[in-house]
Amino acid sequence: MADASPAMETPDGIASAISDTCTEKATLGTGNMIGLGVLAGAYIGFGSLIAALLGAGAADLPYGLAQIAAGIGFSLGLILVILAGAELFTGNTLMTLPLARGRIGIGQLARAWCVVWIANFIGALSLVALALAAGVHLAGDGAVATSAIDIAAGKAAKPALGILASGILANVLVCLAVWMAAGAKSAVDKVAVIVPPVAAFVALGLEHSIANMSLLPLGLLAQMTTGAALPAGLSWGAAGINLLWSTLGNIIGGGALGLVYWAVYLRGK
Repeated sequence: MADASPAMETPDGIASAISDTCTEKATLGTGNMIGLGVLAGAYIGFGSLIAALLGAGAADLPYGLAQIAAGIGFSLGLILVILAGAELFTGNTLMTLPLARGRIGIGQLARAWCVVWIANFIGALSLVALALAAGVHLAGDGAVATSAIDIAAGKAAKPALGILASGILANVLVCLAVWMAAGAKSAVDKVAVIVPPVAAFVALGLEHSIANMSLLPLGLLAQMTTGAALPAGLSWGAAGINLLWSTLGNIIGGGALGLVYWAVYLRGK
């Protein structure tokens, strides 16, 4: 009887698959890139809503367990991106791999990153607006709104260097989830490898720029619509600073990971 095929592709096979996929992503038409980018921003926004919801009900749980629960809930966002198909800026930082192989140019990489980042932002804001219109933040007698405000305030309070370092670590974990999902052979296996690294980055309080595109506006707008007290340091300006440094950190983390795997598995091929 023939041996069953392995549940995971080999690491060098994953590197080749990621190179091919990122090359295709970098050469997508602009319309498709925008459409899929908007979807990804919204999908990650769904994860943000679940994380805020779980945070609202975690007052009686130990800190670590509460954070892990929020992380598992948030992983819904990346599961939707990978399985349903969408363009996520942070995952696309792995385009440094085909760039190093000469399969795409720096102009194609910059175009893809910029277009998808903007599209993710549009999708995230649209999702937040719909959620607020639906009254999602009012659940639990406003407990979800309080949770969202607390999350946003914690992110706004971080210094620039902390956000940068946190963004690097966050996207290493997110890109590892994308990397392993590319090697998994079934939908169940893909979900199984996505959840742990995503749950880890959320539980550790790390900074993911696309998640913050929904988490920060959610907290700020929930505060405005409910009239809750505005935490010190939480403002739209602070949210913009967070997005700037978390985006840069995400580029460094994901881009460096792609280059390391290129050097190990694909250099010279």
